[in-house]
Amino acid sequence: MTPFGTRLAAAMDNLGPLCVGIDPHAPLLRAWGLTDDVTGLREFSLRVVDALGGQVAAFKPQAAFFERHGSAGMAVLEEVIAAARATGTLTIVDAKRGDIGSTMGAYAEAFLRDESPLAGDALTVSPYLGFGSLAGAAGLAHAGGRGLFVLCLTSNPEGKTVQHARLADGTTVAASIAAQAAQVNASELAETGGPLGSIGLVVGATIGDAVRETGTDLEAVRGPFLAPGVGAQGAGAAELAHVFGAARPGVLASTSRAVLTAGPDASGLRAAAEAATIEARHALRN
Repeated sequence: MTPFGTRLAAAMDNLGPLCVGIDPHAPLLRAWGLTDDVTGLREFSLRVVDALGGQVAAFKPQAAFFERHGSAGMAVLEEVIAAARATGTLTIVDAKRGDIGSTMGAYAEAFLRDESPLAGDALTVSPYLGFGSLAGAAGLAHAGGRGLFVLCLTSNPEGKTVQHARLADGTTVAASIAAQAAQVNASELAETGGPLGSIGLVVGATIGDAVRETGTDLEAVRGPFLAPGVGAQGAGAAELAHVFGAARPGVLASTSRAVLTAGPDASGLRAAAEAATIEARHALRN
């Protein structure tokens, strides 16, 4: 399969740099007139896919909102991933998995193995048991043409206590994560010559000076950046230029509330997604 980074770059060029989160939390289900149960969960999620499939670069279903409904909820997540695939839209499963050894290997098989119904095109992962703990997931993703988005610099205030901490050599944790992602991407790009590597980072669009404060070299990563916070959440062109600098062409703007609150009508969802895409293009490509 064509590597994830190459497929994502093409989708962003063709459809715009927008990823729509599928976040079926209880208040949003109620706002759509749906019940907070598996029936409402399924109706909500598949309406989003039906309305926006083929219209945006990627979907990002948040696994937690499916897991809260137990095995039946996870079955809906499987259905959503399959439905998104049928529309040709990339799917980033937002599960933020992170562990060691055989346990991390099992997570990788669940979300990255070809035969698994939970396998989308990419998975969010946590590197805070050591970047090396992700090696098995990275290998399985590479073998199947999938990608990873590694938590690096997040916008929550608590994140600084770990991400801004310094290692013995003075390098920050965030900078170390980015540098190790860059190494993996360099190996892939040496083989493929693609536009983007398949190991991306999660970097909040509203983190201000954090990239500079931590000495994180985003341009060297040569992979995609999943960026919550673009548009309605506060980050425009100036903020994105400040955070990402020359790495802006690799940014995939992630939004959920700005689009999902325009539902449940498909026309409302499409209009909101189109507006968010225009806003993201303007902020990232100008």
